Amino acid sequence: MNLKEHALEYLKYLKALGKSSNTLESYQRDLLQFVDFLNLKYETITIEEIDRHIIRDFMGYLYESLNNSNRSISRKLTALKGFFKYCVINKLMTSNPTLTMKNPKFEKKIPRFFSEKDMELLLSLPDLSSKFGVRNLAILELFYSSGLRITELIILTLTSIDFTEKIIKVHGKGDKTRLIPVGRKAIEAIQNYLSIRGTFLSKFSGNILFLSKSGKPLDRLELKAILSQYLQLVGQKKGYSPHTLRHTFATHMLSNGADLRAIQEMLGHANLSTTEIYTHVSLTDLTRTVNDLHPRSKKKGE
Repeated sequence: MNLKEHALEYLKYLKALGKSSNTLESYQRDLLQFVDFLNLKYETITIEEIDRHIIRDFMGYLYESLNNSNRSISRKLTALKGFFKYCVINKLMTSNPTLTMKNPKFEKKIPRFFSEKDMELLLSLPDLSSKFGVRNLAILELFYSSGLRITELIILTLTSIDFTEKIIKVHGKGDKTRLIPVGRKAIEAIQNYLSIRGTFLSKFSGNILFLSKSGKPLDRLELKAILSQYLQLVGQKKGYSPHTLRHTFATHMLSNGADLRAIQEMLGHANLSTTEIYTHVSLTDLTRTVNDLHPRSKKKGE
């Protein structure tokens, strides 16, 4: 096998582990870009000949020739680290050339999110005289109430939601399952949708919760298109996307007093450090918390 074939085998291995389609797509782009770089710079090179100097050369090429950011380069290096670790385990290499390499530092972007006022406007947009509006409101309310990923929402089934306990069972990244409480408004919107879900049914529907106009399960592109039509009406700035709803859920939960670890659990983050990006609570929120809770800030008699 050549290097490209080994890379594709590694991707098959990751898929078998349950890695998300987004992760697989980005890793495939990164690894094949590395293969293309080697083919461009070296006439022939074996996998055993790849060392840290060659990888550093690749990182320099990304930065100087392609103007990649440190964030992008860090992600590509992470993909290479995983690949070479796999190669050593499977005895394709005797040592991992990335073992002591550190990812370049970069500032974490503060995620965009909607204000509570903007969310009220967004949730008022679906036309409830249309079955599509009823479905779309249920989708928006559920995203805002639970912080789901798009890939998690499209595979929800009719049995995913416990309406008595107001809990949703989510199948997330890494083949992990988690339980998330769902708010009253979202529950009501979903129940309203279920009352007309029969008008969407086709032989392709199965027990999938949210259906397209053809009665098939919604795919990622369809759902993004549905959400984008509303997001563009509210978000005047560039950069708003369906993922903004997930950021909005986490930000509003945190600013209203939710524990960071609880938010981590609901979002399905493996590491707390990933969730800590939401600690950009505004100074107003912090001031309000201090004034309300700190014993030296309370008024006399309270």
